[in-house]
Amino acid sequence: MNYFPFFAELKNRPVLVVGGGDVALRKIELLLRANAKVLVVAKELHSAVKILQDSAKITLIAQEFQENQLDNVYLVIAATDDTALNKRIFQAAESKCRLVNVVDEQEHCNFIFPSIIDRNPVQIAISSGGAAPVLIRLLREKLEALLPKNIGVMAAIAQRFRGAVKSRFLHITQRRRFWEKLFQSADFQRLTDNERIQQAEDFVNETLNQDDLPRVGEVSLVGAGPGDAGLLTLKGLQRIQQADVVLYDALVSEQVLDLVRRDADRISVGKRAGNHSVQQEETNRLLVKYAKQGKRVVRLKGGDPFVFGRGGEELEVLKDAGIAFEVVPGITAALGATAYAGIPLTHRDHAQTAMFITGHTKPDGKNLTWNTLAQGNQTLAVYMGTIKAAELAEQLQAHGRKPNTPVAVISHGSLPTQKIYSGELKDLPKLAENAASPALIVVGETVALQSKLAWFGQDAQQFVGDATALKLQEASTAEFANTSEKITAYQTIAA
Repeated sequence: MNYFPFFAELKNRPVLVVGGGDVALRKIELLLRANAKVLVVAKELHSAVKILQDSAKITLIAQEFQENQLDNVYLVIAATDDTALNKRIFQAAESKCRLVNVVDEQEHCNFIFPSIIDRNPVQIAISSGGAAPVLIRLLREKLEALLPKNIGVMAAIAQRFRGAVKSRFLHITQRRRFWEKLFQSADFQRLTDNERIQQAEDFVNETLNQDDLPRVGEVSLVGAGPGDAGLLTLKGLQRIQQADVVLYDALVSEQVLDLVRRDADRISVGKRAGNHSVQQEETNRLLVKYAKQGKRVVRLKGGDPFVFGRGGEELEVLKDAGIAFEVVPGITAALGATAYAGIPLTHRDHAQTAMFITGHTKPDGKNLTWNTLAQGNQTLAVYMGTIKAAELAEQLQAHGRKPNTPVAVISHGSLPTQKIYSGELKDLPKLAENAASPALIVVGETVALQSKLAWFGQDAQQFVGDATALKLQEASTAEFANTSEKITAYQTIAA
């Protein structure tokens, strides 16, 4: 973050405004809405500012700025058209560790004013840190239209009942459930929307005396998708926003984790092939433990929880413990990563079937049916297969797949760091060696379409006349002495 967002209480606190024109007037009006004690320094006053002075709503303390005027103020706003004076005010405020805003001069600000949506006592502030003010204005307009006018009334009523709710429910989780139930109630929303305040308060009292809050928690098994937070389902977003505890695995991206409710407990139970930082049995124990404490638990898994995610194993444990659960599917890596790479899983001319397999099974797991996997005109998506890439390439060729079958290894699929290493089946071990984890291996004729259909990230070839795109196309079809040479050529072109 370029700026740390916070809300300041300015009631009866002195704020210095240097300037008395149109720009100063807008800031003064905003400060008065926050009940600040506004002190003004200006030679001339806008007529509206003069009215505020005459009605004793602001105080004119001087016509010229002096550094000692900063000694007893909380913050200062410079709103003059004198660039040199504005710079002097900024430097003086900085030397005294005062918050200062020079209007329309971002380089001379150590705090900025956001765009505000006011539903008193609810306030929403939006900012781009000065990077795109027009974009922020458009966002504000959209939010203004979306947010109901009665949320301020709802918040004001809630404020009056906070003490009673705290006395009624001793545990914070119970209180949170109460407020969620109240705010989501259609009756409460209707009463506040119609300004029927007394009836709304009676409704709160009735709800407060009900004893139907769940004593045992529940678990939501949520698929986080392949990485891009935009691929998280709406229901998945709702669940992680409602959760008291989120147990997440190593494949969940930071983008998705940033969407988890801020005060929820986040517990990493990540596992990677060959490095099980948290054993599965411990994850199962934690799911049961937190649910029995009455908490809403989300088990957040990369991709889809039922596709090589051990979701079924975890639900069996919950079922045996008598804990309620639900499943929120996610976009699995074979769908998300290949789509972002421009590789269709099926195609009428190249692949009539698609098969998902894992390269990581239990030690006593059954052997793969290589004859089925090696069939032509099908796309093979291999999860967690880079460690066994050599065996995969050897067995597929031994059972009928041609050495020049197109293959790709997709690292960090759907994320800005996505990398695609493409080549032929015989070169798969070398491609996998260069790929970062997590990675998905794709084998089949549709992989050859990647150079034509790429649309996401730096490898996207969207402009036919672009020299770099043409070079990449040439590199994708050229014959190199070995895979290392091909990889080096791609890296050179990209650089």
